[in-house]
Amino acid sequence: MSKSIIIIGGGIIGLSCAYYLQKQGCNITIIDKSEGKTGASHINAGYITPSHFIPLATPGMITKGIKWMFDSTSPFYVKPRLDLDFLKWSLAFKKSATTKKVEQAIPVIKDVNLLSRELYEDIKSSRDFNFHYERKGLLMCYKTNEVEDEEWKVGLRGIKEGLNVKLLSAKDVKTIEPNANLDIKGAVYYNSDAHMTPNSFMVEMQTYLKFKGVTFFTKEEVVDLKFNKKTITKVITNKQELEADEVVLAAGSWSPLITKKLNLKIPIQAGKGYSINTKSNTKITIPAILCEAKVAVTPMDGFTRFAGTMEIGGINSNINPTRVNAIAKAASHYYSGITLTDKEKAEASCGLRPCSPDGLPYIGKSSKCNNLTIATGHAMMGWSLGPATGKLVSEIISDRKTSLNLHPFHPDRKF
Repeated sequence: MSKSIIIIGGGIIGLSCAYYLQKQGCNITIIDKSEGKTGASHINAGYITPSHFIPLATPGMITKGIKWMFDSTSPFYVKPRLDLDFLKWSLAFKKSATTKKVEQAIPVIKDVNLLSRELYEDIKSSRDFNFHYERKGLLMCYKTNEVEDEEWKVGLRGIKEGLNVKLLSAKDVKTIEPNANLDIKGAVYYNSDAHMTPNSFMVEMQTYLKFKGVTFFTKEEVVDLKFNKKTITKVITNKQELEADEVVLAAGSWSPLITKKLNLKIPIQAGKGYSINTKSNTKITIPAILCEAKVAVTPMDGFTRFAGTMEIGGINSNINPTRVNAIAKAASHYYSGITLTDKEKAEASCGLRPCSPDGLPYIGKSSKCNNLTIATGHAMMGWSLGPATGKLVSEIISDRKTSLNLHPFHPDRKF
C-alpha cells in the first residue's frame, strides 16, 4: 500500500497512527498546532491501564458531579455553562450512565487496553527505541472502609475479566513498596498495568518517524477542509493547502471543530488534567492512584509525577491554583514526608483530554466521509490506547481485518 496520508494532530494518537501507517509504506504528513512538546500527551501519568475498564459515565456519577460542581477542589469538576454542544454532551453522558451500557463497555475497554500494552512491549523490544517502560502494576490506595468496598467490588469484576487483582492490607503494601511511607488503610493491586515517561517516548517517536521520512508541520493549524462527494480534496492550514488520499483526525479535544466543517458532529468535551513533577527522592517505585483524591502517582525516569483532576470547562489552558494545591495536598496526605514545593506547584502543567459521553473513543470512518478516519475521544486513556488506536487505524486504511471489533468505537454511534 502506498497512500499519501495527512494526520491532523501530533499527540500520542497521531504519532501512533503514523508509526503503524509508515510500516505499511504510506507517505505521511503530520500537522500539529503546537510545537509538539506540550499538551496532554506530554503531561499525563504515563499509565497503560487494563485496570481502568470502568467508563467515566456510570450510574451515580451524575449525582456526584452535581455535588462536585460546587467545589472547585473536587476530583471531577464540571463548570456550568450555557453552551449547546456541552448541553448535548451532558445529555448523552446521562444516557450512557446506565448499568447495561457500562456492562457492555467493560470488556471492550479491557481488551483494547490489553492490545495496547502488548503493542507497547512490541515497540520496546524492536530495538528502535530506548524509552522507559516498566510493568510493576498499579496500587489503588484508599483510606476508608467505604472506598475499600467500592474498589474491591471493581477488583472482583477485574478478576472476572481475567485480570490479576489482589486486595492488600497496609502491611501487604509495605512489603512491596517498603520505603514510600504510605499512610493508607490498604490497596487493591492490579498486576496488569505498566507505566512510562511520556516526554521521553514522545521525543523518541518523533525522532524515529522523522528518520523514516514522516513530514512534520508544527505550529500550523488546520483552518478548513475542501469537500466534494463525501471526499476531502484539500486540507487547508493557516500556511498552505495540502492534498492526500486519506486524512486521519487525531486532534484530541479540538477534533469537533474540524468535523463540523464536514457537517459531522462527534460529541466531545475537553477534560483538563494537571500534573506536578518533583525531582526529590520520593522513594516511590510502584504507580498508585490515591483513590479518595483521584490523584495518580508515577515514578518516572528521574522524577515523580503527581497528576489528576477532571475539569470539564471548555478549551483553555488556564492553570487553576486551587486544583494544583489539591493535588499537592493529596501527595502529603497519603505519603508521609512528601511535600511538594511552591516552585514545583508553580511549574505545574495542564493538558486537555477529549472525553466522549460513553467513555469509549471514536475509531473508524463516518458514513459522511469516505477518506476520513477518526481517532479521538480517548479521555484519560489516550496514553494507554495510543498504539492500539494506531494499529486499528492502519488496518482500517489498508482494508485489512481489524485486530478488534470496531463497532463499539464507531464515530456514528447514537447516544
